Amino acid sequence: MSPLPAASRSFPARDTSHWDVMQIQDLPYPDPGVPDARSGPRFLWWLWRNQLGGQLKSLAWGLLHFVSVSALPFCVGLAVQAAVDRSGTRLALTGGLMVLCGTGIAVGDTFLHRTAVTNWITAAARVQQLLARKAAQLGSALTRRVAAGEVVAVSTGDVEKIGWFVEAVSRFTAAALTVLVVCVSLLVYQPALGVVVAVGLPVVALAVLPLLPRATRRADVQREKAGRATELASDTVAGLRVLRGIGGEELFLDRYRRASQEVRHAAVRSARMWSLISAVQVLLPGLLLIAVVWHGIGLARQGRITVGELVTVYSAVVVLNYPLRHFEEIAMAYSFSRPSAKRAARVLSLERSTATDGTRAAEVPGGDLYDPTTGLLAPTGRFTAVVCGDPDAAGRLAERLGGHPTEPGRSVLLGGVPLDELPLDSARTAVLVQDKDPVLLSGTLRELLDVPASGAVRAEDALAAAQCDDVLDALVQGSLDAVDPMDARITERGRSLSGGQRQRLALARSLVTDPEVLVLDEPTSAVDSHTEARIADGLRRLRSGRTTVVFTSSPLLLDRADRVVLVHEGEVVASGVHRELVDGEPRYRAVVTRETDDELTATDEGMLLDALQELEEIEESA
Repeated sequence: MSPLPAASRSFPARDTSHWDVMQIQDLPYPDPGVPDARSGPRFLWWLWRNQLGGQLKSLAWGLLHFVSVSALPFCVGLAVQAAVDRSGTRLALTGGLMVLCGTGIAVGDTFLHRTAVTNWITAAARVQQLLARKAAQLGSALTRRVAAGEVVAVSTGDVEKIGWFVEAVSRFTAAALTVLVVCVSLLVYQPALGVVVAVGLPVVALAVLPLLPRATRRADVQREKAGRATELASDTVAGLRVLRGIGGEELFLDRYRRASQEVRHAAVRSARMWSLISAVQVLLPGLLLIAVVWHGIGLARQGRITVGELVTVYSAVVVLNYPLRHFEEIAMAYSFSRPSAKRAARVLSLERSTATDGTRAAEVPGGDLYDPTTGLLAPTGRFTAVVCGDPDAAGRLAERLGGHPTEPGRSVLLGGVPLDELPLDSARTAVLVQDKDPVLLSGTLRELLDVPASGAVRAEDALAAAQCDDVLDALVQGSLDAVDPMDARITERGRSLSGGQRQRLALARSLVTDPEVLVLDEPTSAVDSHTEARIADGLRRLRSGRTTVVFTSSPLLLDRADRVVLVHEGEVVASGVHRELVDGEPRYRAVVTRETDDELTATDEGMLLDALQELEEIEESA
């Protein structure tokens, strides 16, 4: 059986017992299970065990197909001998056996292909669903621990190779059992020739084993180089707008050309080894066939075997080339799937720094949001702005406030309840974090805003608060058949929109959700000051009575906040309102007004001179 068509290889992915037979229409799995991610081979074995029912069905249909194919030579031999002996009865009986074998071949091949495709797709779907669940659990921490390009490679090409090997195991087992049955049958049917076949077939089947380690190493190199090229392409596409802005697209294009050429050379080297293995698989069976015919003709001349028996053994050896091809396929499938399974296991073995099940009952607490690590307090129902000089530190703090810590530490408290002790779903329902680079998925605007929400905020109100009027016009103009902006389609990652337009749509999506606590990281960094001022007013109005935390250094947003907090070197050093902090806190003023160290020193010296002058005036008047 040839490798399955690419169109039937991957789908998203229900955990059943080992003996249940998963059907494609049953996907996705209600629970894909807990994978054994200790190593690539262990992960492959776990996948195979979790679809044991489908594997046994494939094995049964495979045996029917291969045994029917292998039985044809015996029928042909009996027919030839019946014709030599001029026996019409035996010839008719042999014809009936051939019809029966033909039916077995047709039925077995049809259902073998059906079960093989099902096993392939369900295995790939299980891996995809496991990866999706892991990505949902880890959140933004995933791309900090694994390159985004590697995640893409695992969730696309690697799942196909993993599914291929898991599916091919049952067909290989059926082929191997068939070869064993044929060898035993030939030994019983014609021992003189059967011995030659029984000795030669193991040599033919195992002759490629010395070549497999080198072929596997070359395949690993090809996978590694292809993975690096995919990562480079993914990073380049993600930063293409910036690259064009600085004129660096040609530089990265040259880098990708070199990476792709390395992949090509590695693929050619790998293909040479597999070509050699294929040549061996053709040459050795041919030599075995010549040996059988040479020895058989000698036995026939001596009268030790009949013509029919010689034809039977010859035909059996010819037909055995068919199941023997599966020995090469399983070697290729394992060679290609092992590094893929290793990469998948590495991603699936990643764990959150906190548990996802929690130790408390599922609830959505309310109250003040407090981070004991930094001392940051966001009072309930208030608009709190956080100023942090380090953007990376601000991003990590925003994630920690949402219950997505990148490293173990003291839990953030919401109404006195540690978020780490809540189930992950409850924590994410209570606190929504929008990072500084939100992603827009492809689809209509209606689908983009169709998110889990309280129902208290209408999509129209959220779009208006985020100042999306021009975005709606752009979407309608870019869609040929959309009159209602809600039906306009958004391209992948919103690439047809500007950075500010994407940012405002993401903000509208967060506002529709209407969580108990909304944490925004630089939500207006890509918009102009006039639009930013209107967004600040709309945000304050729409989130009235709700807790909102905004990480920003924009004076327009800071001036509209109920409370402003300055975080410096990992802890809160000042709090108050914007105007007071600008006047009285030099470190705050340095971040907000972008003052340099020299300017800040000059300002401090000026303030000190003014204070000394006032002191002197007081003393003179006294």
